[in-house]
Amino acid sequence: MTIKLPKAIEAYFEADRTGSPHVIASTFTENGIVKDKGLTYRGRDAIRAWMADEAQQYSYTVEPFFIATENGKIQVTAHAVGDFPGSPIDLRFFFVLANDKVTELEITV
Repeated sequence: MTIKLPKAIEAYFEADRTGSPHVIASTFTENGIVKDKGLTYRGRDAIRAWMADEAQQYSYTVEPFFIATENGKIQVTAHAVGDFPGSPIDLRFFFVLANDKVTELEITV
């Protein structure tokens, strides 16, 4: 199923497919925030380090299949498959956007 994503969110998922921490960090605002696995990463340097660590641990693919708005955030649900514990799994990505960039992303199950 193909869904229409806002430009900034599409850029995030396209960057994630490249596996490049630098490209992923560039989809965020300078002071962007990521919340994942109970930790918070603030700023592009921290986001870059978070993604570099994830890329070293696991290989995976993520395919968005649902989009909605919830509590002022854009929720994208995606099917994730890879060599991580619990695979495959559907993850929820909660985005806050500004000027075609991601300002905040929270990833939950």
